Amino acid sequence: MVHVAQRRGGPPYMVILLAFLFLVTILAVWFRIRNDESGKKPAPNIKGAAGEPAVAEAEAKAHSVFVINEDNSHFFGSRQADEMTMEGLNAFVDQYAGTAVTHLFLCPNAMRASFRSKTREAIWDVTGNEKMPPPEKGRWPHNARLLHERGLDPYSVWISRCRERGISPWLSMRMNDVHHVPEKDHYQHSTFWRKHPEYWRVPHDKGRGWIDRALNYAHAPVRDHNMAFVRELLERYDPDGIELDWMRFGHHLTPGAEREEGHILHAFVREVRALTQKWSKKRGHPIRLSVRVPSHPDAAAGLGMDGVAWAKAGLVDMLVPCPFWASSDFDIPVELWKQRLGEAAQKVVVAPGLEHSARPWPSGKSVANSLGSVYGFAASAWARGADGIYLFNFMDRSHTCPVSEDDYRTLVRKGVGREFVAGVEKRFPVCYRDTVPRGFPNGVALPVKGHAGGEFRINIGVKPITGKAVVVFGLAKAEGMAEATFALTVNGRQAKPVADIPSCKGLGGGAARAMQYAVPLEALDDDHNTLVVKQTTGEPEQTIVWTELRLLPTR
Repeated sequence: MVHVAQRRGGPPYMVILLAFLFLVTILAVWFRIRNDESGKKPAPNIKGAAGEPAVAEAEAKAHSVFVINEDNSHFFGSRQADEMTMEGLNAFVDQYAGTAVTHLFLCPNAMRASFRSKTREAIWDVTGNEKMPPPEKGRWPHNARLLHERGLDPYSVWISRCRERGISPWLSMRMNDVHHVPEKDHYQHSTFWRKHPEYWRVPHDKGRGWIDRALNYAHAPVRDHNMAFVRELLERYDPDGIELDWMRFGHHLTPGAEREEGHILHAFVREVRALTQKWSKKRGHPIRLSVRVPSHPDAAAGLGMDGVAWAKAGLVDMLVPCPFWASSDFDIPVELWKQRLGEAAQKVVVAPGLEHSARPWPSGKSVANSLGSVYGFAASAWARGADGIYLFNFMDRSHTCPVSEDDYRTLVRKGVGREFVAGVEKRFPVCYRDTVPRGFPNGVALPVKGHAGGEFRINIGVKPITGKAVVVFGLAKAEGMAEATFALTVNGRQAKPVADIPSCKGLGGGAARAMQYAVPLEALDDDHNTLVVKQTTGEPEQTIVWTELRLLPTR
C-alpha cells in the first residue's frame, strides 16, 4: 500500500492540491460567464456628447467600428413564412455574433412601418388606396403581419438579442423615403403622403423625378408627422442609439433653397437630441444619435444637412458621410470632415458609408461592389482618419447584397479592420458623388475620349511596400478597340502595359476590353495618386469607360 506523506499538524498535500484546483476551476467558470466567451463580444462605445460617458478616440479606433444596416424590408422579404418565429428572429442576429460586426442598425420604416405603429400605417395595412401584392410576389407585408399576429415585435426581439450576443443595436429611421412614388397606388405609400401633395417638394405632382415628390420639411405638419414617429421609437424600444437617415432620399427642403432652409433640419435634429437625452435618463444608459448625410461636408450643408454644424452643437454622436444609392463614393474626404469638426472630432465618430454598387458616371452602367472594392474603400477611409466603416445594402440572402453568400460570410467574419485590409487585394475604382446641391462639383471624370486623354485622382490610403500595383482601364466596344494602345503615367512615372484581363466581369460602364498596366510600387504615393492617360494610336478614337487601381498582395 502506498501512503501519502503528511505534514505534521496539517492536511495531506494532495487534499490541498485538489482544493486549489477546485477553486481555480470555479474562478475560471465565473470569469467565463462574466465575459461571455460563448460568442458575445463587447461592442465598442460610441463617443458621447458633453455630459455623457465618452470613449477615447484611440479606443474607438482600436475597436474598428463596423456597422451593417438592415433595411426595412429585407428580413421579411428574404425569408419564408415558417421563419417568422422567435427562432427565426434570433437566428438573424446570431449570424453576426462572434464576427467583426460591432453594430447592427435596424431600419423599421419607410413611409410605413414594418411593425404595428401608432403614428403611421403598418406595411400590411389595407386602406383601399393601394394594390397589395399576393404573398408569392411580395413576402414583406405578409411576413411582417404574420409576426404581428404571433405577438412578435422583430425590433424588440432584435435589440434584446443583439445585447445578448455582444452587438450594439441601433434603430435607423428613414426620414423621407420615396420608393415607387410614380405608382400612386403602391402599397408602400402612406396616407399622409397621398393626402398631402401640397407638402411635396414640388407640390401637386408638377415635378418629374422621385425626389420632387419627397416631403418638404419646410412644412410644420411634415416635421410633426416624422417627429411623432421618433417619439414612438424611443417610447416603444430601448436601443443603444437612433439614426436619422437623411440619405433616404437625400432631399428634404424646397428645391434651390436648401441651404437657406437648413436651420429647419438643424432644429429638428436638436429636438431629437433632447428626446434621446430624456430617454437616456429613463433607460439608465446613453442613447446615442447618428445621422447619414451626403459624402462631402459642403454638399451636405448645401442641401440643408449640415452635419458639421450639428456635431459642433453637440447634437450628434456619429456622422455617416455617404452616397445615396446610384454609386458608391470612393473619395469621401474624411480628413476634411475631421478638420471642419475641430474639437468636436474627439466626441463624434466619423464612419463613412459604402453602397451596393459602383457607377463611373451618372448614366454609366453600374457594377456591384466586390470584396476587393470594399477593402479598398476601407483602406482609404482608415488612412484618412475614419473611426469606423458603415455598409448599406449589404444584407444576407438577397439581391441587395453585392457579393456572394460565401464572400458575405468572409466579410462579416474577418471584417474591414486596418490591419486586415492592409494585407488583402484592394480595388479603387473611379466613381462620382451622387448627392450634391445644384452647381456643386460631383467629381465625374468618365467617360474619357482617347485622343483628348484624361486625368484621374485615386486615393489608396497607405502605399504598399510589397506586392503589385496595376491600373485597369475599361474600353467601350468600338471599331479598332482590340488594337488600340494608350500611354499611362502614375504620379509622373511611366506605367508598363501588360496582358489584358480576359474578362470584363466586375468592370462598370459597359466595358468590352479590360486593359492592364503595371505600376512600379515606388511610383505610388500615400493618399492621392494622379493618373494621366492618352491614346497613342490613331483612328478610330476609343473611349475609356472604367478606371481603377488595384493593389495585389504577394502570395
